[in-house]
Amino acid sequence: MQPKLLFTLSASILLISGCATMGKDECLTSNWRSIGYEDGARGYPPERIGNHRKACAKHSVSPDLQAYQAGRAEGLQAFCQPHKGFQLGSRGGNYAGVCPAELAPDFVEAYRVGRVLYGMESSVRSAASQISAKERRLDQIPENILEREAKLIQDGLTVEQRVLLLAEIKDLAEEAGRLEQEVKTLIADKTRREDQLADYRASLDTYY
Repeated sequence: MQPKLLFTLSASILLISGCATMGKDECLTSNWRSIGYEDGARGYPPERIGNHRKACAKHSVSPDLQAYQAGRAEGLQAFCQPHKGFQLGSRGGNYAGVCPAELAPDFVEAYRVGRVLYGMESSVRSAASQISAKERRLDQIPENILEREAKLIQDGLTVEQRVLLLAEIKDLAEEAGRLEQEVKTLIADKTRREDQLADYRASLDTYY
């Protein structure tokens, strides 16, 4: 994974986890080893403890750093497995670069594979969305043309007004032609993307 991308993903995780993490009762009754395990199992970065410290300082409670770190290390062992990396990537989740050196390569590779799947699925959804939007516009155009044609036969229009209405009708007809061609192109592109996605999914038995 490129350093710049990893930095961006890490920053996103930090931003999301920057809110208050614990309430008063949690701070007063906390098992810091369990909290560390949960944070590790969820792939949170080590800076997460700072959020806990800030939240609990309001209640005069300080985290047990040693217990937290021990629990977090255990949680990371559960999190940093290839199937978890694939799941995270295929959901479009962000990875904060938290896995220990002995687990990171397999996890990151599985995460990369999952992110590719996520990107391909998003691409298919995007094409479908574009097709739907253009088809909705196509459905509107006949009504728009009829409205202008109805105005054309009204009494009292000036020559300039009739010329403008005819020009609008012509523009709408041309727009419809363009949209029909664009929809055909997008449908073909969506079919191609779906075929690529099906082939890619077929190669992922290892991660399912």
